[in-house]
Amino acid sequence: MPIISQDDLNLWMRRDRKVQRKRYLSWLIALIIIGVGFAYISRQTMWEFVSDAPRQIRDFLSRMFPPDVKYFSRIWPALWDTINISIFGTGIAVVISIPLAILAAKNTTVHPIVRGVVLAIIVASRSVNSMIWALIIVQIVGPGMFASIMAIAIRSLGMLSKLMYEAIEEINQEPIEAITATGASRVQVFFYGYVPQLLPTFIGTSVYRWENNIRESTIIGIVGGGGIGLLLNSAINRLAWDQVVSVLIVILITVVGSEWVSATIRKKLV
Repeated sequence: MPIISQDDLNLWMRRDRKVQRKRYLSWLIALIIIGVGFAYISRQTMWEFVSDAPRQIRDFLSRMFPPDVKYFSRIWPALWDTINISIFGTGIAVVISIPLAILAAKNTTVHPIVRGVVLAIIVASRSVNSMIWALIIVQIVGPGMFASIMAIAIRSLGMLSKLMYEAIEEINQEPIEAITATGASRVQVFFYGYVPQLLPTFIGTSVYRWENNIRESTIIGIVGGGGIGLLLNSAINRLAWDQVVSVLIVILITVVGSEWVSATIRKKLV
């Protein structure tokens, strides 16, 4: 007969009634929330259209394929605009994020009030989607690539600054103290103590953000920012689904290519 240890008894011990009541109550509350949510969604949903979805999908696919090969001649120039939007938008964000990150980090800021203001700017930048930034900027400067570049830059600024100032705060202080002990100036301490430790994070973060901006740049033209998104929106409005799928194919190839480029750069430089 096998010997049952005390650990086995504790492992298979039945839950007491108080624990079971809490468990059942938690499941009941979860089911009620799901039921109420489903009822609300059902009232806001036109189920006639949902039931007709399979037929609509077949109709879409029949009109999408084969893609409009001739339309590629218009897509390539727009794609070049999209790539420029992502590059210049990321570049502007990178340049501005460096001083913001220095002012936001606890160990490099000039004053707590300045740090609070900079943190507010970073949070505001990250809280608003690039499409919304583009909608606002288009109303100010008009439609075009400049509006898209500024929207991408403002959106990227928050992420880059946040990751950079967190890296500055977590930096190893021993090299900083050693360089300071030699009588080096604050500028020398920064370039010889901070920069070598921050450079891998800075490069990796910047390249990763550029990769994300490629994706955002492909659709930001829908709100008037230019690039390939403008062609996509135009094709959808004209119900030219064979042209839509041509644009989507190019977007897919571009995103996959940007991920490969990003991974290659990070592998070689970081």
